[in-house]
This record gives sequence, structure tokens and C-alpha cells, in this order.
Amino acid sequence: MGFKLERVHIWAVEIIDEAGGMAAKLAPLAQGGANLEYILTRRQPDKPGTGLLYVAPVTGPFQVRAAKAAGLSETHDAVVLRVEGDNEAGLGHRLTQQWATVGISLQSLTMAVVGNKFVGYAAFDTVADANRAAQILADLGAGADVSSSPARR
Repeated sequence: MGFKLERVHIWAVEIIDEAGGMAAKLAPLAQGGANLEYILTRRQPDKPGTGLLYVAPVTGPFQVRAAKAAGLSETHDAVVLRVEGDNEAGLGHRLTQQWATVGISLQSLTMAVVGNKFVGYAAFDTVADANRAAQILADLGAGADVSSSPARR
């Protein structure tokens, strides 16, 4: 089993928690040619009527200008790895158990399976934690394809 790893730079913005709030922020990105692979929204319990929108990737000058025009900015409070590979029963447990064994705490983990493949986004507190997590993934999936060094910030 091999894994493809990639460092992902997440962009975020506060949105109004009402119909069209998210669409209004996504429109400029679509017009700028963004092909988003990751979209996550969360309400803000401490700020009723608002939420947060997270997206990735934002690449190239047109997309960056569109993201900034929509009020998005790159977040730096988490180091995110995109992981994809062949799915098998218990994989999520094995990965998180291995990370826990060496003391890595996750900010968040999102995984989805389509057919026999999975894709996941793991957010870590530090570059060092992301690097250690990537090494564990490489060890578990001998011969993992590391597309982008998580050490770049």
C-alpha cells in the first residue's frame, strides 16, 4: 500500500450564516478558475449568524487575486497534509493510532472513501508534527509518493 502526500495551503474567510453566504465567497474563486478540492464550512457558536469557510487549493495569480477579493487569506494556524491511497478496513484507526503512539495530536482529520480509494486532510499544530506524521505514513505505505515536502510553510 502506498500513499501520496501533499502539503496543502488552506485559505479561509468568515461568512454570513445564511442562504447564499458561502456561494457569495465561492463565486469569485470560480470566476478566477479555481478547481477546489477541499471545501469545509463550520458555524461559529461564539458568533451566532457567522461561519467559517475553508478552501484549497488556491494557486496562481488569478486565483490568489480572486481569493483576496472575496476576503479569503491563507491560514497559518494549522499545517495540513492531503493524503490519498488505497482504502482498507481499519486504515483510519491504524494511522491515528500510530500518530498517537508518538505523541502527535491532530487539530482535525477528514477522510472520505470513493470505491477503493481514500482521500484525507490531516491538520497538525506544527511543521514538526506534520513531518513526523508524513514519515509514519511513508513507513506504513512503504514507497509512499511524497509530492510536496510538508516542511515548506
